[in-house]
Amino acid sequence: MMKKVFSCILILIVITGCSKDPDITNDMLDGDLIFDPSLYNPQDFLVSYAIPNPTPEQALMPVIITSHGYTATTFEWNEFVQFADSKDVLVSQVLLNGHGRSYNDFQNSTWRDWQRSLIDEYERLVQQGYQNIHFLGSSTSGALLMELIAAGYFKDRVTPGQFLLVDPIVIPSNKSLSLIHVFGPMMGFLEEDQTAEEDKVYYHFRPQETLRELQNLLNKVRKELEKGVVLPQGSSLKVYKSIQDPTADPVSAVLIYKGLKLADGRPVDVEMVESGLHVFTRLELRDPTNTDRLNQLAAFNDIISRVLNN
Repeated sequence: MMKKVFSCILILIVITGCSKDPDITNDMLDGDLIFDPSLYNPQDFLVSYAIPNPTPEQALMPVIITSHGYTATTFEWNEFVQFADSKDVLVSQVLLNGHGRSYNDFQNSTWRDWQRSLIDEYERLVQQGYQNIHFLGSSTSGALLMELIAAGYFKDRVTPGQFLLVDPIVIPSNKSLSLIHVFGPMMGFLEEDQTAEEDKVYYHFRPQETLRELQNLLNKVRKELEKGVVLPQGSSLKVYKSIQDPTADPVSAVLIYKGLKLADGRPVDVEMVESGLHVFTRLELRDPTNTDRLNQLAAFNDIISRVLNN
């Protein structure tokens, strides 16, 4: 009860500090000048565009489909793409639909739109003959992938080998999100505290409409996990979770561990990481410690190892 009261107070504080019209500038992703580069040059980001007619050898290479979190862009996985460049893997950097465009485009998108871009890249790759496909998702993309698994989307399709989730969110650290359906229309939006450089690759303003979509998605995934979800035959899943995550409550990892099982009934892998960063694998535009760098390197090496040894 006290937590709910506290959340209400926080929401009211936010409401009083916001107007309904965000003060968007052209130096922000929210504006009309900055767009995610994958929209202009998809061949530089998506394997399905770069190599639409793979050789038999290329079709057997591991393809890792990366996807980012809520309000983020393809930028979130740039460092992994650079790391993986010298490995024997191909990487697709998917931009979630509705993201990487203007504030209005983001405002009008749903979580089904966000998820659709994952499906589109997967289906293009399968149609082109790729057979060794894996998913690597951060934050909200973890929830989007778990929803796809729970819905049985991969049944009778080419089975992904690995689902690798970095700081997946099921329970937000900020519990006030649960009240978004009540206070959202009065709020209009929330403002993110981030640097000017981050404003170019992450939305500065979070429309209440998309916060409601996020809450709807998380509620759905939580309920599915409570009922129990089984991975497709032949698939594995690992969670890499920051212990002091300011965005995704670490209890999210507990819910995933309890609610998701391999096809043979074994538990999924969960690694708790000594980090205070959300999406600890993204260090660019942050001020990382040596421990942060070691955490990133260990996760990248483990991801590549799991994919190559799948």
